[in-house]
Amino acid sequence: MTDQELKDLVASLAIDSKNLHAAQMETSEQMKRNDKMLTDKLNRMGITFGNVTNNQGDVAEEFFFNSLANAPHLGSIYFDDIEKNGHKRRGKTEEEYDLIMTNGDVVGIVEVKYKAHENDLDRLDRKMQNFKKLFPIYQNYKQYGAIAAFHINDDAKEAALSRGYFVLQRSGDLVHTESGDHLTVL
Repeated sequence: MTDQELKDLVASLAIDSKNLHAAQMETSEQMKRNDKMLTDKLNRMGITFGNVTNNQGDVAEEFFFNSLANAPHLGSIYFDDIEKNGHKRRGKTEEEYDLIMTNGDVVGIVEVKYKAHENDLDRLDRKMQNFKKLFPIYQNYKQYGAIAAFHINDDAKEAALSRGYFVLQRSGDLVHTESGDHLTVL
């Protein structure tokens, strides 16, 4: 190979390398545009799915609120009143309580889900712990917790009962309440 042929080969390799780099950059930019379009579509779908989930939760809350308003009790514990969507913040502690029922010395805290899972019980545990911090007026009240759901799988139900919570489920146009042997009183 002559010097000129070698120079021409190196020059063509440099051009090919430059063209390859440009093509890679264009491909990278196209992938970024596609990723953004896909992310935007997924976000829009997430909002739609989120609204469906919120609507189902609203339906469950309304059902359990109306049912408990007509018969305000957890097992054999009866209440004088019921409140829904209690949102409270005190300092850095903030919670939203789906349903709160009270009588002269007892408060019932009901976490409502369309479909309850075991991780919802962890959320209820936290809400139970924070309740008297957020509502010190109930400091001397006995406190009971409940999970209410249109559907709760057997594992979550057993976990709720073993933690001392009431389990409320839809049963026709009645609310079916169960309690385990060990109710948690705080």
